[in-house]
Amino acid sequence: MSDLAKDIEIIALRSQLSLYQQQSINHKLPKPRPTPAFRQLWVFISKLWPDWKSALMIVKPETVISWHHKAFRLYWLWKSRHRGRPKISQTTIALIQRIHKENPLWSPERIHDQLLNLGITDVPAPNTIAKYLPSIKKPPSKKSLQSWKTFLTNHQQGIWAKDFLTVPTLCFKVLYVLMIVSHDRRVIKHFAITSHPTSAWVAQQLRETTSFGMQPEYLIHDNDSIFVSNDLQAFLANTKIRSVRTGFHSPWQNGICERTVGILRRELLDHIIPMNEKHLEYLLKKYIDHYYNPHRTHQGIGRQTPLSSVKRTKTLINKTSLISEPILGGLYHNYHKVA
Repeated sequence: MSDLAKDIEIIALRSQLSLYQQQSINHKLPKPRPTPAFRQLWVFISKLWPDWKSALMIVKPETVISWHHKAFRLYWLWKSRHRGRPKISQTTIALIQRIHKENPLWSPERIHDQLLNLGITDVPAPNTIAKYLPSIKKPPSKKSLQSWKTFLTNHQQGIWAKDFLTVPTLCFKVLYVLMIVSHDRRVIKHFAITSHPTSAWVAQQLRETTSFGMQPEYLIHDNDSIFVSNDLQAFLANTKIRSVRTGFHSPWQNGICERTVGILRRELLDHIIPMNEKHLEYLLKKYIDHYYNPHRTHQGIGRQTPLSSVKRTKTLINKTSLISEPILGGLYHNYHKVA
């Protein structure tokens, strides 16, 4: 198109626009409503043509500027929209509910730690797991004093703790279980059962536990008359094990051993009543050797098991198949990946 043709076309378009504008001002024609495409076009023109205001007749220049501001706000509203957490698949939900059904006492944190320990890389957070489980109370917060906590932290590798656990049998006979737990990995080093505990019997159990040079630097215990007896204290002094007593009525100072005793009660003894000493020994040995030490995870040791497990290949949860191994008739299950 030649320059003359362009000029004539501009005059023709401007004359029609002037006529339409005059009739619109005189209210003979309805006021036009700009479409979104029209607004976007004029916003674009205003950025490219410096003299765009001289050609604007339908609306005021301030209106075009307001269109640009509104588009800017809508853009950043869309860009800053709240996305939330990605949804987990139905396969993952089914796996979580299956594990909870087979282990109803497990908390969301325990399920999360167990899946992490199996080498699964995309395990949902405990709060996400909790959404698909019945309402579960969170464990109480830990209590500690700075001085005692510093001692436990500085000597963690060389501390063992011991305590008694009383267990009533089916015929109401009371059995005493001696528990010895290490602080560094929460490993149950030894347990023994008797109906009549004495200082000589406890010394013999410690002698069996500390054979082959495996002994702690410190042994934490409460003020039980057997633990503080002269015979037992003399035995500890001869073996160069430093006895550390907790304060009176201060079970929190022996928190790891107390927690281990609580775990045994909540996860085993509250569900199975032992018939006699032999039955109780079978239950504890099965639980400790086949579940607690090799497979049960602990948050206090970085969500690991007391006995270090082998490193497993990393897989996605949707591509992972698990087989379960029942423990104690299905009270708990150990999980292994299908090759």
